[in-house]
Amino acid sequence: MNVQPYLFFDGRCEEALGFYKTTIGAQVEMMMRWKDSPDKSMCTPDNADKVMHVQFKVGDTTIMGSDGRNTGNPNFQGFALTINGKDEAEVDKLFDALLDGGGKVTMPLSKTFFSPRFGMLADKFGMNWMVIVAK
Repeated sequence: MNVQPYLFFDGRCEEALGFYKTTIGAQVEMMMRWKDSPDKSMCTPDNADKVMHVQFKVGDTTIMGSDGRNTGNPNFQGFALTINGKDEAEVDKLFDALLDGGGKVTMPLSKTFFSPRFGMLADKFGMNWMVIVAK
């Protein structure tokens, strides 16, 4: 069994993919736009070039996503994606990169009882992240 996150970027999926390629090395494996769907019944002039479905990898993890309803207000509540860095320097770099462009720190990077370096943030899309060096 394999559980994979599916993220709805509400019209900002392609922008998010570009951001994640730059900041955390995401690699797009497959992407389909609404205009390319074999079922054109849900394709409109407003969503034709938007992402209907994407599959991308960050490290060994596969993540899927979409532009969803395309209203421009992604809403990621109740969960966070976690990135395990190999050392404190990598965690610092990832944390700062994910903050770029308007992210917000929810817990500053610090040493904790469970990690030499851990912090939490919401990136400019509102996606919650935990960045950690695992012991």
